[in-house]
Amino acid sequence: MTALATILALVPLAAGLNEGSIIAAELGTVVIGGLLSSTFLTLIVVPAAYSLVEGLRARLGGRPA
Repeated sequence: MTALATILALVPLAAGLNEGSIIAAELGTVVIGGLLSSTFLTLIVVPAAYSLVEGLRARLGGRPA
């Protein structure tokens, strides 16, 4: 929720509607991309990788968690 609020707050900055805001618009775009990618990695990729590793560990006869 915090990342979503920050992304929504940065949308006007990334739109670059003000005169002379080219650098700020680029910065806003980069920050939004970083927040989206880190949120995706944290919420989807890391748990999926953890599940795959635990499944592999169980198949190889490791101790159950």
